[in-house]
Amino acid sequence: MIRWFTTPRWSGVAAGVALAILLAGCATAPDIGLPGFDAAAAVAEIRAAGGANASELDVQPLRDPQVEDLREDAERLERERKYPEAAAALDQALQLNPSDPALLQDRAEAALLQQRLDDAERFARQGLEQGSKVGPLCRRHWETIAQVRLTRPASADTPGGSVADARRERDACTVAAPPRY
Repeated sequence: MIRWFTTPRWSGVAAGVALAILLAGCATAPDIGLPGFDAAAAVAEIRAAGGANASELDVQPLRDPQVEDLREDAERLERERKYPEAAAALDQALQLNPSDPALLQDRAEAALLQQRLDDAERFARQGLEQGSKVGPLCRRHWETIAQVRLTRPASADTPGGSVADARRERDACTVAAPPRY
């Protein structure tokens, strides 16, 4: 029986099967989050955390019309629950403006809806690096990080801190607007 696999015809097949098994072991599994994780509810909490109030400082940059068209496409696709397509539209927008913190946050939320938790945290952190450290967008960044941390087992060695740490940072983003005379 062993001799059967050592013939030239079968050794090529065996090598092909071995290569396929080896390559399958090298493939990375998609970051699909936790079973039972409600991504839509998490994104709703993030957006609620970013709600501005009238007595708060909130600076909004001018928007590129081409980027805005892609954002609107992404919003429509998200409403249709076409999350991969929404993420692709945001990726196109990021190619045009890779340092837009609001766009990075939108992409973080799209990643969360796809249950790509590591990507969601990475985009939120990039948004924090590029953007303001105060205001509604800052709170959305930190709440995204908190939502990702909620999915992970609590331990003393959680990289980057705890959920409570992220929520403290989120709350510190609220700054009163300067007095107007």
